[in-house]
Amino acid sequence: MADEVRYHMLRPEQIVARRKACPVAYVPIGTIEWHGVHNPVGADTLQAEGMAILCAQRGGGLAFPPLYYCESRLEALMEANSADRELIAEGMELPPENFRPDRFPFTATEQALHYHKVLLHILAELETLGFDLGVLVAGHYPLIDHARAACLQFNQRNRSTRPGMLAWAFVDYLLVQDQYDCAGDHAGGWETSHVMHLHPQTVDLGLLPPKGEKLVGAGGRMAPQDATAAFGRETMEAAADVAIQEVRHRLENKGTYVGHGRGLQEGLWRTAT
Repeated sequence: MADEVRYHMLRPEQIVARRKACPVAYVPIGTIEWHGVHNPVGADTLQAEGMAILCAQRGGGLAFPPLYYCESRLEALMEANSADRELIAEGMELPPENFRPDRFPFTATEQALHYHKVLLHILAELETLGFDLGVLVAGHYPLIDHARAACLQFNQRNRSTRPGMLAWAFVDYLLVQDQYDCAGDHAGGWETSHVMHLHPQTVDLGLLPPKGEKLVGAGGRMAPQDATAAFGRETMEAAADVAIQEVRHRLENKGTYVGHGRGLQEGLWRTAT
């Protein structure tokens, strides 16, 4: 049985021991969104959580509870923006107008700014808990842009003269797109394989139409009908291996990755995301 790496499931002395051995905190971020008739609606976040746990198990560190909420519900969301959003609403037995802007208390811009602040708050919390590196693991692909922006701003801080935590963000498929020509999709064979590996009881391929027929709110270079748990495990482990290498390099070369503000303050000149 693998060691428990979930921060919220450990006692203080267990947390301290793991943090001292590898001061890295992984935070999965995702959403609740339609992922075809065959996948659970939490698929994005479940994948990010699985990746965070896998990285912590294989490379050290701790995995924090996932963030399902707070992202914009008006942009980059299947229910709100996809071409077949009316069919998705029908499948959920919801009125399509439920996802119109006038149903939300904040504009799309306000929602995006709020999410940015939430991510900054999370990173600051990780730093107070003694970590040297905070990693945002994006399961919902559009969130990688928000995560990167938050990490860049966090790494530029000038509020303290003492060395602080470094932040980084990644999404699995971008780490291995040179290894797999089907890397990254929406409820296609890539994502469905991941969910089958992590939570097989939540996937029902029998609900899919025959290959070649229209899919609602799903697609990619690999058909979901061809998804397997074995492929999900293989690709998740491949992505985790790359992520762990990136993490180790950041821990060993923190000065290379600080923002311009801290770089000037600490006498460092190189910067990277």
